[in-house]
Amino acid sequence: MQSVAAMASSTAASLSWSSSSWFNSHCLTRTSNSEATKFTDKTSNLMVVAQKKAKKVRKVVLKEDVTDLGKKGELLDVKAGFYRNYLLPLGKAQIMTPTLLKEMKIEEERIEAEKKRVKEEAQQLAVMFETVGAFKVKRKGGKGKQIFGSVTAQDLVDIIKAQLQREVDKRIISLPEIRETGEYIAELKLHPEVTARIRLNVFAN
Repeated sequence: MQSVAAMASSTAASLSWSSSSWFNSHCLTRTSNSEATKFTDKTSNLMVVAQKKAKKVRKVVLKEDVTDLGKKGELLDVKAGFYRNYLLPLGKAQIMTPTLLKEMKIEEERIEAEKKRVKEEAQQLAVMFETVGAFKVKRKGGKGKQIFGSVTAQDLVDIIKAQLQREVDKRIISLPEIRETGEYIAELKLHPEVTARIRLNVFAN
């Protein structure tokens, strides 16, 4: 049989091991949880900082041309500091808002409608010029088919005004060199996308 002293020693050892296990399991677990919490907090802080940095960009619309940045009316993303310290004080841009975006869309539609109207008017004018027949140009005759002087763009402007009561800018007229009688083709650039080709009948009187 074990002595009383031996039993007491065994019991003490058992209690010591149990206490140690309890201490390790609880204290270590708490320490690990604390560290995990700190790590999560750091991650959250990093995410918040990243979000704050991401917001330091402003969507703006330029109110005038800005060198190395863009053209008037252009929609851009710029750094908040650049907008605050440069673009805003000089009145070169403004923050894009839903209201402003709507106004820009309406203005763009108006401009497109106006461009379409101008082009359609040019097309109608071109049809009129091309179906009117040949414009007659009188010049004093010389030897053979030669005429005195050449036919100029201003001559054609005057003829169109006399025959059609239309004012035409001579800068839109393209003429071949005309120094003798005959039939020629002149071009009128009525619109960037519309050119009228008209016939000229040059004769001597």
